[in-house]
Amino acid sequence: MLGVIYISLCILVGKELAGHFLFNLEQERRRERNLNFCWVFWPAAFGAGTLLITWMTYVVSWIAGAVFGKESPLFYGNLLIMVPGVLGLGMLYWGRFRKGRRTSGKDKSSGNHAQEIREAVFFAALFVFLIWIMFYMFHIKGGILYSGFTVYGDYAPHTAMMRSFSMGNNFPTQYPHYGGADVKYHFMFQFLAGNLEYLGIRLDFAYNLVSALSLLGFLMLLYGLAVRITGKCAAGVCSIVLFFFRSAFTFFRFAAEHIAAGDFWTVLKENTAFIGYTTNENWGLWNFNVYLNQRHLAFGLLVVCTALWIYLDWLEAGDRHQEKGLIWMKERLFAKEAWACRDAGRALAVGILIGLTAFWNGAAVIGGLLILMGFALFSDGKLDYALTALAAVVFTVLQTRFFIKESAMSFSFYWGFLAEDKSAAGVVWYLQQMSGIFFVGLIVVAVFLKRRERSILAGFLLPVLFAFCISLTPDINVNHKYIMIAYAFVTIFWAETVIRIWKSGWAGKAAAAVMAVCLTATGIYDFSVILRGNDERHRVAVNMDSNLTKWLTETLDSSDLLLTPEYSMNEVTMSGVMMYCGWPYYAWSAGYDTNYRAAAAVDIYTASDTETVKNLAKQEGITYILFEENMTFEQENCREDVIAEACPLMYTSDDGRIRIYEVPADADEDSREYRD
Repeated sequence: MLGVIYISLCILVGKELAGHFLFNLEQERRRERNLNFCWVFWPAAFGAGTLLITWMTYVVSWIAGAVFGKESPLFYGNLLIMVPGVLGLGMLYWGRFRKGRRTSGKDKSSGNHAQEIREAVFFAALFVFLIWIMFYMFHIKGGILYSGFTVYGDYAPHTAMMRSFSMGNNFPTQYPHYGGADVKYHFMFQFLAGNLEYLGIRLDFAYNLVSALSLLGFLMLLYGLAVRITGKCAAGVCSIVLFFFRSAFTFFRFAAEHIAAGDFWTVLKENTAFIGYTTNENWGLWNFNVYLNQRHLAFGLLVVCTALWIYLDWLEAGDRHQEKGLIWMKERLFAKEAWACRDAGRALAVGILIGLTAFWNGAAVIGGLLILMGFALFSDGKLDYALTALAAVVFTVLQTRFFIKESAMSFSFYWGFLAEDKSAAGVVWYLQQMSGIFFVGLIVVAVFLKRRERSILAGFLLPVLFAFCISLTPDINVNHKYIMIAYAFVTIFWAETVIRIWKSGWAGKAAAAVMAVCLTATGIYDFSVILRGNDERHRVAVNMDSNLTKWLTETLDSSDLLLTPEYSMNEVTMSGVMMYCGWPYYAWSAGYDTNYRAAAAVDIYTASDTETVKNLAKQEGITYILFEENMTFEQENCREDVIAEACPLMYTSDDGRIRIYEVPADADEDSREYRD
């Protein structure tokens, strides 16, 4: 019940924020577009309200836990935010009722009631589908948590972070798979899910509900953008279809190979691995699986899409000028009205909104600012864009300085992304191999677009350019998110193209059908792989009623550091404890020095004398050591006899497989240093 109240509070507070600061409601009501504005307004309200309320809850909880040392900081965070929030909204709505006023967020429909009903049915069906697929990938049944094979690797650090809040006291916040240090990975979406579990919503319901609402909200906004840009409702629906099913020639090559081998139908029905011929394409980098394992990406895109909707006003103002060609471009760069502020208040509000998203999904923030930079080139009111960017950067830097002790990112030039051939021709070939006609074909599509549409398309493509030129993390693979961001928005123009060709006679219908197959066939097959690869035979199971989880939760707190094998997702990670070194990829890709800790862990687990165990554990801040029967660490055989002699045994699992030892508090402080 409390969790439902919390989500409702987020939406209603967001409704007030959106109505007063983000949207010009009178302008939206006058807009001559074939769109019911509520499909834009309410998703934006959910995003804005969730950002504000969740950040406020986190800040109060942080003060309660980190400053005043309270054992249950989330109790104070929720109490001091939810109670005033509910009372404040109650007083606001009661005052409006007594005065007979309409609420500020009241929307006016387009007047096309048949269309509104169709849209409502479409989005309701979409929400049901999203809820189903989220639970298909991640659910609890009979006390066992099941996570599909294609997603559990990402859920491992996310669930550990959620549990560090719902079952622990992770203030100041640490990264559970690299405890005892700062937190470099954006975690606020996981905090939201963890807080909802704390408020009484079961973990799978909490995670899946906010994930489905976030993705539904983004898709509603994508639909709204498509209708606004193209003037066609069908383009909105088609954009969502193209969003789910990626473009590539991969399936056709895969089919040809297996037809030649004579096993096509067998492989088609039984294959559970993603197909791909470019680097790491078989990870599922380019298909819908990304939105199933990186749940927080959809929330970030929801916020970005809200900003793009608002700034289309600025871009459309620049397009209304009658100049043509180079003269128009010159006016957009040097004319006074091209720079003068048009609505500084809304620009500041958008910047704050984007900036507050930095620790929800950093890639979405960067991608959104890149698209807005593209919009700014062709828009009036460039100082508004500058104000938005400044506010976003300031809020991002403030969060980064607060949460991260060292540099958050390592900015470097890296040309070519994952293309094996780094030449210009090699990059184009890679794009064609990876996405079929989707990106390369835009050269032809752009010829038939109007000036306004080409301006928008140019902005949408900037994240792709960024992905092929810049590296911010040790793992260049993470740049695929920028391409996915661009891909989601560019679907609008392919949707319009397919619809336009379809309306040009029987030949056009045939051409549009062929184009639609090229744009979706690989994605449709990828989706079938998602279903097969995460069915009941392809899932990781974790006992949610484990005594080990319970003991760790009750015994350890956020100041403790547990040395474990390199665990990914199991009963230990579900306790939310801080691990010295969990599965190394998670921490390494976030920028942590996992090699150092792995070497230290090997020295402790393989030590031949008790003083080495005690002193090195003390030096690294390790308070407990977990030993698993017959374990190895980094392919080195581990010695429990030395650990058992150095540290008292505190816990033995029911099956005797796991034992946990406590590091004595009086270990020598002057142990040797590892780092050369």
